[in-house]
Amino acid sequence: LLQPAVSVGNVGQLATDLVISTLDMTKVGYFYTDCLVPMVGNNPYATAEENSTELSINAEVYSLPSKKLVVLQIRSPFIKNKYRPFCQTLLSWVKSSKCARVVLLSSSHAYQRDDEQLLGTPLRYLLTPDLEKAVGGLMQELNWKEMEKVAAYPGINDTEKVLHIPGGGITKLLFTESCSKGIQMAVLLKFCSEGDNIPDAFALVNYLNEWLQLIKSESSTDASSQWKIPSSWRLLFGNGLPPALF
Repeated sequence: LLQPAVSVGNVGQLATDLVISTLDMTKVGYFYTDCLVPMVGNNPYATAEENSTELSINAEVYSLPSKKLVVLQIRSPFIKNKYRPFCQTLLSWVKSSKCARVVLLSSSHAYQRDDEQLLGTPLRYLLTPDLEKAVGGLMQELNWKEMEKVAAYPGINDTEKVLHIPGGGITKLLFTESCSKGIQMAVLLKFCSEGDNIPDAFALVNYLNEWLQLIKSESSTDASSQWKIPSSWRLLFGNGLPPALF
């Protein structure tokens, strides 16, 4: 199962869009929940006039049996105080659906990095203990950097380290719950700032592709041109200024 955390810059959601669009995944259902802000719109992956009028809602499920891949796309923010019930519902669905692994695409505030996190790549990963046993060695081969823990009380007690993902939405809660429930989960995240986050989405989806090889690419830089941008991205920043203003 691949899904985004609704986090800073919506990077996970944009990266998920690229996966659904490029692999031409089939919509197989909805994830019904009262934890997300209600929303309805046109088909974000429309390729012709005929399929542009299909409706899409706040949480939808897409499938690609040939790659044993299911994607949950989330399109609206969480209602206040509904994080925890959503995580519980999601993880019980993961268990009942017998999902082998969960990959969560997320992001974190670039300006809140500590000194160690400022070095090298802006991409990080986290693995639950159960998944660490299975793929930990591969991550080392890829030279990936694990998300660093930071001091719980900086300047007072620097020995006690905690996981801190500012701007990461449900990321930390979902990850810690998966650890305790024995669910195999990987978190892939990018440090970023709000703005035009399309380059961040490409960076994150290329990072995911290094591991899961969803599309064939000679190198990570080459992969960017192979992702198919969905038609809805034309409206990412709204329409232009109406001439009537002037």
